[in-house]
This record gives sequence, C-alpha cells and structure tokens, in this order.
Amino acid sequence: MKKVSTLTIGVDVGDRYSQICVIDGEGEIVEEGKLRTTAEAFEGRFAGQASSLIVMEAGTHSPWLSQLLKDLGHECLVANPASLYSGHRRKTDRIDAEKLARWARADRSVLSPVEHAGPEIQADMALVHTRRALVETRTKLINRCRGMVKSRGYRLPRCDAAYFPERVRDFVPEQLVRAAVPLLRMISQANEEIRALDEAIKELAGTKYGEATRLLEQVPGVGAITALTFVLTIRSPDRFFRSRQVGAYLGLTPAKKQSGESDPELSITRAGNVYMRVLLVQCAQHILARGPDSDLRRWALAKAEGGKAAKRRAIVATARKLAVLLHHLWKSGAVYEPLRKEVERAIPAAPAA
Repeated sequence: MKKVSTLTIGVDVGDRYSQICVIDGEGEIVEEGKLRTTAEAFEGRFAGQASSLIVMEAGTHSPWLSQLLKDLGHECLVANPASLYSGHRRKTDRIDAEKLARWARADRSVLSPVEHAGPEIQADMALVHTRRALVETRTKLINRCRGMVKSRGYRLPRCDAAYFPERVRDFVPEQLVRAAVPLLRMISQANEEIRALDEAIKELAGTKYGEATRLLEQVPGVGAITALTFVLTIRSPDRFFRSRQVGAYLGLTPAKKQSGESDPELSITRAGNVYMRVLLVQCAQHILARGPDSDLRRWALAKAEGGKAAKRRAIVATARKLAVLLHHLWKSGAVYEPLRKEVERAIPAAPAA
C-alpha cells in the first residue's frame, strides 16, 4: 500500500516547462522548481513518491498529465481556469503554481474541478473536431472566393457548400481564374474529406454508441453528429440528477451578477463545450425555421414573437430546452412524443372515486 503524504503540489503547466510548488501540512513552501513538460520528466519526479494531492489548470496538456499522475498513485485535481485569477493583477508561473497548491489545500471546491474524459472518448471526440476544423476551413475558403470575385464587381451564385466548386466555376471572371482555381481545388478536397468523416461519424454513432444516439435522433433536426457529440460530451446520463442541469453545464443559461438591489439581465455564460453549444443552436434554428410541428417548435415560435432580438433569444432558449429534452430521452429511454401536451389533453381524466 502506497504511503500518503500531507503535501499539496501546485503545477502551472507550460507547453515546454512546468512550474511546481510543494506545500507541506503546515502551509509552508518546501520546494519550488521547474520540470520539462514531458512524461519522462514527470515520471522521474513523482514516481515512487508518497501519494500527494497534485493540482493543475485544465489545458492542452492536462488530460494526459493528470492521467499519468493518477497512474503513479497520486490524487490529481484539474481546476477550471474560469474559476481562477479573477481580479488578480500579479500573474507569473511561480505565483500561479503556489496559488493552485494553496487553494486546493484550503478548499478544492473553489477551483471548480473538472474530470477529463478517458482516452477512448477523447479519440472519438477528435473525429468530430477534425470534421469541425475542415468545415470551418472550407467556409473561409468559400468566403475568400466570394469576396475576391465581389471586389471585381461580380457575384457568385448561392449554393450549398458541398457543390460550391462545380456550381460556381463557370461564373468566375477570366482575370481571376488563376487565383480562384487553387481555392476551388482545396474546397473540393475538403468536401471529399468531410463526406468521408460524415460516414465515419454516422457509423460510430450507429454502432459503438447506437443505443444512446438512437434515442436522441428521435427528435427531428438532431442528426448523427449532434447526437454523438452530445453523448461524448455528457458521457453518462447519470452524471446529472436533473435534466435541467445540462443547460447550465453547456453554458446556455444566463449569467448572474446580483448585488444588493441590482440584478441585471445578462447573456448566457458560454461555459462548457463550445462546439456542442454551436450544434444545439443550429438544431434550434432548424426547429424554428422549418421543423415539423411539435411542442418544442410551438414554444419556440411563441418565444420568437417581437422582432429580431426576440428571435435571437428564442433560438438560444430553444437550444437550452433541446439539451434538457435530449438528456431526458437518454436517461429515461422514453419514446419521443412531439405533441405530448395534445396527447395528454386528449386523455380523459379518471373519474373520482
């Protein structure tokens, strides 16, 4: 059985070097120094040491580094960066490492700890994010093409991005063909890669995560990409006791800044997975614009009455409501009933005993 120490160790993780600060049970600094941000360096420093509490910020290196330290027998706490440094004007690697150690020693809850997904889920999510990066790159290339042509007084026809190179090729002015051809060629290549990734994601969603994604895809407008990303982001339906908590976890609830009599209405927190929030907003736009009749669409349309600002708020609110619905379907395994309220009204009340 590995010995347990009273040490708390703060690690300010850098891309090449990491600063460490070791605090003993009396709150005294007993060691400070730097390590290379490599598995070999951290194994050499922490292997064989009595089990300690080690704390670091969430970042690029924290998934593999926290797992490495756990495998070496240490307790590892990954702090949410959003909870740190607010109002602090002094910020250096040395100060950050000490603060992490002291805050974890005093009350780890102030660091809003996060739990990284396992390597398997990270690998599956990487597939989703590779597709996202290619779609964003394709959009930039298309916008460059349109902007270049527009600056010469011409316009390219509107069309789906998947058919853009073939559709617009004949509309490019002769003097811009040489500049446009490389862009159109790269867009075509991106389209091929995106189509291949769409198939891979659809296969992954239908096989490995099929039991969960089929429940989510019952909702019109929710496809394989959104369903799979939701499952990989939430990881387990039991992670949240109430489905309403999912909206806050994904940053779709309004921020709060209440003080005394002041309680202004603020925008959403935008916490959590950015891409998951983008996908939910896209689904909400589909539901509002052309989705089939449902309780959710009726609620969204009523919310959107009152102009453009009301419509923008309605889209975000619908995305939040959709996240809650998806979690409920996943957790309960229920069959989605788009007009559940009408069905409930049609059922006659039981006669009084």
